[in-house]
Amino acid sequence: MQREPLRGEHIVLRPLEVEHLARCVKWFNDSDVTYFLGREGPLTMAEEERWFSEYRQKIDEEIYALHVGDVHIGNVGLHRIDRVNRKADVGIVIGERDYWSKGYGTDAMRTILRYAFDRLRLHKVSLDVLEYNTRALRSYEKCGFGREGVRRDELLKRKRFVNLVRMSLLTRHACELRER
Repeated sequence: MQREPLRGEHIVLRPLEVEHLARCVKWFNDSDVTYFLGREGPLTMAEEERWFSEYRQKIDEEIYALHVGDVHIGNVGLHRIDRVNRKADVGIVIGERDYWSKGYGTDAMRTILRYAFDRLRLHKVSLDVLEYNTRALRSYEKCGFGREGVRRDELLKRKRFVNLVRMSLLTRHACELRER
């Protein structure tokens, strides 16, 4: 199934393709990027290509390359899409550091959420975020996400255990996304 690009205020989300993978490998091998993610490097191109081949077979995942103009700056995706219970998880990475803290992540999140609620007709979208990722927490709260709880000492990051915050957004609280 060919998916169309999704347009935000300042960004465009294009379906993730093979040509995006080299940049993804670069980001996932950058410790400053992975410090804010639930994963660590190293990652090889062969591993990323194998993952991409498996991803293309899935019906419960939709990942988009986040573009500002012609520059691929990150990815955003819906994961574990459950069409029966009308819910999914969302994840985002801005891998290009020059684009951090400029509102592109918030714009991308609002765009993917409009798609999730309006086109996929989901009821709930959830995410996990590292408790120390205050920039992401602020962005998610701007998008209307509320905190559901904390998973204590969930991940080992740089030799210390850190908490994950579980957040979600319900369709009844997503109406402000449609107004923007």
